[in-house]
Amino acid sequence: MSIVPEYWGVAKQYLRSVDAVIGQLIDEYEEPPLSSKDELFETLVHSIVGQQISAIAADAIWKRMGLLVDLKIPASYAEVSDQVLRDAGLSFRKIEYIRGIVEAWPRLSLVDWNSMSDEEVRKKLISLRGIGPWTVDMILIFNLLRPNVFPLGDVGVVRMIERLYANGESLDTDELNKVGNVWAPYRTVATWYLWRSLDPAPVQY
Repeated sequence: MSIVPEYWGVAKQYLRSVDAVIGQLIDEYEEPPLSSKDELFETLVHSIVGQQISAIAADAIWKRMGLLVDLKIPASYAEVSDQVLRDAGLSFRKIEYIRGIVEAWPRLSLVDWNSMSDEEVRKKLISLRGIGPWTVDMILIFNLLRPNVFPLGDVGVVRMIERLYANGESLDTDELNKVGNVWAPYRTVATWYLWRSLDPAPVQY
């Protein structure tokens, strides 16, 4: 069952009022909204698969993995070899990271993530091998549905901001934040519609 953020309707109304560019994207790509499957393990692994490759390539690998393992069950990864996962398209480094998540899962599954601030979640996850800022942002957005995440490590988000707000010219971090700060406290929602405008197929992790 997918969970839609309670703040979504209010956030859309707010973003329309503060930024006509994002408002137009919302009008054009309004449905479906962001949703969470509430499967943290699956989202962690899916995010690792998606690191530093295109969404299309990540989706293809993910579909192949779904034929090999139960994507929601950590123990199922023990039933396949590294070479089988490599043949599905994963690098050996990503396989190593996924094995690390499987090993850490008994501990991670006991954490009350919803009671933690964004920064507390970030600190906890960054300690895991293979989990960097972009992956944490994906967890905060797609699993925990936090409203104000601004993933500047995501190339698609940066390129869309540059296209929409700077005629395709490169922007530095301060300039990107200046654009994104207008959307606070709903930067996640603005990010969602940037993704939707980049790829009509809804992003999911």
